[in-house]
Amino acid sequence: MTRPDQARPPAQPFNSVVIIVDDDAGIRASLDSLFRSVGLETRLFASPAELLGGALPDGPGCIVLDVRLPGVSGLDLQSQLVRQGIRYPIIFMTGHGDIPMSVRAMKAGAVDFLAKPFRDQDMLDAVTAALERDAQHRAEAATKEDIRAQYETLTAREREVMGHVTAGLMNKQVAALIGLSEITVKIHRGNVMRKMEVRSLADLVRKAEALGVSQTRRATDHT
Repeated sequence: MTRPDQARPPAQPFNSVVIIVDDDAGIRASLDSLFRSVGLETRLFASPAELLGGALPDGPGCIVLDVRLPGVSGLDLQSQLVRQGIRYPIIFMTGHGDIPMSVRAMKAGAVDFLAKPFRDQDMLDAVTAALERDAQHRAEAATKEDIRAQYETLTAREREVMGHVTAGLMNKQVAALIGLSEITVKIHRGNVMRKMEVRSLADLVRKAEALGVSQTRRATDHT
């Protein structure tokens, strides 16, 4: 690594962790020192097996991963992590990278691909981008989980009504479709709005889309 006169510290979420995987003890120590100098926690691993056999932190973070490792390559480890549902953003580093290798890494979701020797600031910039991506994904997942919890409070009939109204059907159309009175549909719709904690149909549609709730027939089908 080459060091600029003064590396800019990244803005990172609280308790962000950088996981370093490299068989070179010197590289691990150098990266550990760099990240800790800007207030980031680190976890160091000498091999993919050591990483997979250890306990990963349950919080925002990213992985800085050497491509060429003994046994399982960094790219193969990337695939294994995806299969296991471990979605930390990955920054690859290599002294022998080529275009096909970098393309494969980026297509699989890598944030960056840095050739050794790299500037400390380039690594910090890549880590910043990775931590921001991870924080965003975690926030989106938490929001979706909250919406899912709201949806679970709906009765089967309320979910049915929600599916129809978010598809664009009017109350009278929903009533005719499912065999209820219009006033009953209004009651169910009100319950849906309250339980889903929304004040407008547009907000309800956005939550339905976040859940992947099936949107049924359009209003033009029932005019």
